[in-house]
Amino acid sequence: MLTFDHLVPTSVAFGRGRLAELGEITSAHGRQALLVCGRTAMRRHGVLDRALHSLTSAGVSVVLFDGVSPNPLAAEVDAAARLARREKCEVVVGLGGGSALDAAKAAAVTVPHTSVRPLIGSVLPRTPGSLPVVAVPTTAGSGSEVTKGAIITDEAVSFRSGVRGDDLFPVSAIVDPDLLVSAPTAVVADSGFDALAHAVESYVARRANPISDRFAEAAVELITEHLPRAVAGDTGPEVREGLALASLLGGCNVATASTCLPHRLQQGMGAVPRVDISHGRGLACVYPAWMERAYSHAPERFDRLARFVAADSVPDAVGELTRRIGISSRLTDHGFRKSDLDSLVSGVSGNLANDPIDRPDATLVEELYAASL
Repeated sequence: MLTFDHLVPTSVAFGRGRLAELGEITSAHGRQALLVCGRTAMRRHGVLDRALHSLTSAGVSVVLFDGVSPNPLAAEVDAAARLARREKCEVVVGLGGGSALDAAKAAAVTVPHTSVRPLIGSVLPRTPGSLPVVAVPTTAGSGSEVTKGAIITDEAVSFRSGVRGDDLFPVSAIVDPDLLVSAPTAVVADSGFDALAHAVESYVARRANPISDRFAEAAVELITEHLPRAVAGDTGPEVREGLALASLLGGCNVATASTCLPHRLQQGMGAVPRVDISHGRGLACVYPAWMERAYSHAPERFDRLARFVAADSVPDAVGELTRRIGISSRLTDHGFRKSDLDSLVSGVSGNLANDPIDRPDATLVEELYAASL
């Protein structure tokens, strides 16, 4: 008997040039906005100025918080939420990559709380006072513009995990492929691999459903066709649109079918603050070991997906792609040591049961980390 749940309540405006609609879309949710972004990229490439122009032209007053780190910290989220409370903001706009969007979403649900720290690692009920979010991604990877989670690091205890709940779904998202043109090559590669991981994991996940299957198949086709071209310097509209769409499809799958062990393993890397590794690179490090173990638990699913990556097997296709885009590496290449294993294992949180591997436990987690060193 076929049964599944599928909920992605975010209204999506997709298309080149649609950043210009930010003010009109945001004004439907409030006239006082907190705009959350990173420290430099949005200013350097003129995206922040364009966003501010659209908002103010639509009569939206803007309070800017531009202090988000590549892996957003609890202190940053708390500061953004305090600013929103003080300025009586009615809506939050997230502008940037997955980190900026996650920080914006986390700040929006922290407004009725004293701090985000107790919320990290939990699933929140609907809470009066949480603010609506309009998400504008400028990279193609996280899919955070349509998901109900935000990955935040509590730097005080070296714990990275998700703040999750329906309040974190953005009410609206603007996916403008033209915003991808300024992304550095390393960011394109890292974020593109994240999008691929969303597709692969949601396809073999226990919560996969017929809708997420179609989204995953389309996403892996788009990524394998366009990501190597983008990393090689092709910023043409077809490439940008393909990657933006793949990221969006992957985000929809994260919201419904969710992800598997690699994402839990990457989040666990936050327990070793000495090492600064991007989300996509961390995923790429653990993928070979995970696929080797996971294949026998879902061979039909992996083999079916292989047809859409134009390869004999998904592990072969993923390995070739990481080599072509220059992110094939081991954990030791980034500074992790064997002595970090206990910290890594203890840092893993979230749902492990969605993985195709039967009854994953701490022993398996340690074995995967060790094999990835």
